[in-house]
Amino acid sequence: MTKKHFIALANMLKHTKPSTREFDPKQADFIHGQLTLWEDLREVLAEFCASQNPHFNRERWLAYIADECGPNGERR
Repeated sequence: MTKKHFIALANMLKHTKPSTREFDPKQADFIHGQLTLWEDLREVLAEFCASQNPHFNRERWLAYIADECGPNGERR
């Protein structure tokens, strides 16, 4: 896989993260479960990406998903 593929995967994850803003408190367990599932998927995909390319930078990829940096690692 290439950097282009890693960025595309990260963008997909960024846009599918469950929102914890403005939700019905009765659904707290459901929202927590969805967020946990999303976090587990993110970790599994990070491991997969690392297995596909020895130059994959896991920390930068996770920081990009968390909006801590841009796709090239530049700080925001």
